[in-house]
Amino acid sequence: MTSHTEEDLAPPKAVLTDYGGVLTTDIFTSFRAYSARVTGDPLAVERLLREDEEVSRALVAHERGLLPQAGFEERLASALRALGADVEPEGLLAALSADIRPDEGMLAAVRRLHAHGVPVALVSNALGDDLYRGVDLASLCAVAVISSEVGERKPSRRIYALACERLGVAPQDCVMIDDLEQNLRGAERLGIRGLHHVDSAVTVHSLEQLFPQAFG
Repeated sequence: MTSHTEEDLAPPKAVLTDYGGVLTTDIFTSFRAYSARVTGDPLAVERLLREDEEVSRALVAHERGLLPQAGFEERLASALRALGADVEPEGLLAALSADIRPDEGMLAAVRRLHAHGVPVALVSNALGDDLYRGVDLASLCAVAVISSEVGERKPSRRIYALACERLGVAPQDCVMIDDLEQNLRGAERLGIRGLHHVDSAVTVHSLEQLFPQAFG
């Protein structure tokens, strides 16, 4: 991601974190399970999201708050039906997300950072109109910057800049946790260092090293 080593960098002062796939289990595992059930191909949904022009455009519009969940579900259901899947739009995102669970280890680590005074911002591309229903955001972060609420989506630099502005910290003083490397590259264009989340234990260990004052 960067040519700097950890030794070259001043300790970070703040954390920006993704939600789905970082504070939850892997969203793509859930997507693939659903995709396999309805199409026989575990990667069909991901290919539609990436490669089908209408689905991709609908996803971007939905994440930016320009298209409600129902509109995105209709577009994705239509594309899945074109592949032979027997699906209806209503409840599609819930079915796609059925296997996603909270990652208790990551949630505990982020809550600990927040409780010990480390500035924490949630920076998330929204998927669904009620993605955060039942999530106690106040226990996790000082600010939540949600793509559908601000009209910007990762990896746009503007969404990271908004998070830094709302926390009152400089980008170079922040670390961004995300499961998608393209989102980290977007953050790094502002000088935010990236922490690529693959395994919860590894990420928590990295946070313990970066913020010993919260984990001592």
